[in-house]
Parts: sequence; C-alpha cells; structure tokens
Amino acid sequence: MTFGAALGELRSAQKTARGVSLYSRHINRPAGRILAAAACRAGLTPNQVTLVSAAFSFSAVAAVAVFPPSWPLAVAVWAGLVVGFAFDSADGQLARLRRVSSPAGEWLDHVVDCAKITALHAAVLVSFYRFFDLPGPGWLLLPLGFQLAAVLIFCGGLLTDKLKPKPAAGAPAPPSPLRAVALLPVDYGVFCLVFLTLGSERVFLGAYTVLAAVHGLFLAAFMAKWFRELSAIRPA
Repeated sequence: MTFGAALGELRSAQKTARGVSLYSRHINRPAGRILAAAACRAGLTPNQVTLVSAAFSFSAVAAVAVFPPSWPLAVAVWAGLVVGFAFDSADGQLARLRRVSSPAGEWLDHVVDCAKITALHAAVLVSFYRFFDLPGPGWLLLPLGFQLAAVLIFCGGLLTDKLKPKPAAGAPAPPSPLRAVALLPVDYGVFCLVFLTLGSERVFLGAYTVLAAVHGLFLAAFMAKWFRELSAIRPA
C-alpha cells in the first residue's frame, strides 16, 4: 500500500471523537495518522510502533531525571514526549489499517502508557530533589500526588470503558465542542507542554502545581461520574 493510499484509508477509519479533547482530536490523531501511514509503508507492525513510542517517551523521561533544568532540555523533553505521544496514536491506527488488532497489542499499548505516566512523574520527583530550590521538603510530595491522580484517571477511565455495555449500533452521538475544550487540562499532550517551561524552575513549578491541582479536581469529578454510571447498570 502506498503512503497516500494508507493515509486516505486512515482518514476514513478514525475512532469516534466523542470524549476526546481538542489537542488529541486536531493535533495528536492527525500526527499519528501520518506516522501510521509511514509505518505501514515501512513494513512496521503495530507492536513495533508501540516500542518506538516507548523509546521516544522514556528517553525524554530519563532526560528529566538526569540533566539539570535548562531551556535546551525543555525543548528536547517536550519534543520527545510529543513524538512519543503521536506514535502512541499511530500504533492503534496502524492496527486498524492492517486489520490486525489484538488483545495482546492493546495490552502492550496500555502497559506502556501506564509506565510512561508513572515514570514521568517519578522523574519530576527526582529532578525536584536533585536540582530544584524548593520552598520546602513537603513539595517533594507534589509529584507523588500528581502521579496518583494521573494513574487513577487513566486506569479508571479504561476500566469504566471496559465495564460499561457497548452502545447499540447506529450513528454515534456527535462530539461536544464544550466537552472537547473542558478535557484539555487532563490531555497528556497539554501536560507535555508544561515541560517547555523547564528552563525556569519557578515557572515549571508553578505550571506543574496548577496542573496537579486541576487533575485532582478532575479525578474527584470523574470518579463520582464513573461510579454513578456503573451503579446504574443492572445485572443481566
């Protein structure tokens, strides 16, 4: 399949945009579509694309922990995380394009995602301890709280999606523009943008703190919503 043919088929085989933020819908998915078409042309498998995603993401994570904050580091970390995120979208798109989706591939994708989220906040904690002039030692708890909220949102959303009954066949409900904007603060791509401020310890600490607080609020709202929806399901 040529690159153009693969790209055309991918455009018509996208997942629903319902419940997806503006960043993922208009930036990450289109970037992943291009990478998926290129991977198809190069003969890569979806699992290989997942590993490419992991290589970019974990290289950026390691850089956060190893090197002191600077503006060149900020750009490099952001680029590694963003490219890794785009490849994370590409693996699923490639699987659908080749019609080789499998439970094992989905498992690998989610394991890498969970490891990436956990490791990135752990790297921030290491960077805080090694390089930052924090107002007090209690600030070292911030990445742990952010990590907990991020992992619970990720895993809770996956479990809810798996446990809820599949909607009846038919035309999907149109995506809500307001919801797409409201979900931006918990989009991983928006979180990646925070690392562009890594050249300034004060700015990064402020941006990271604000986003951590927002994740905490979203976590409370999501947990209440998901529990209510699952409680309404009647046993067969």
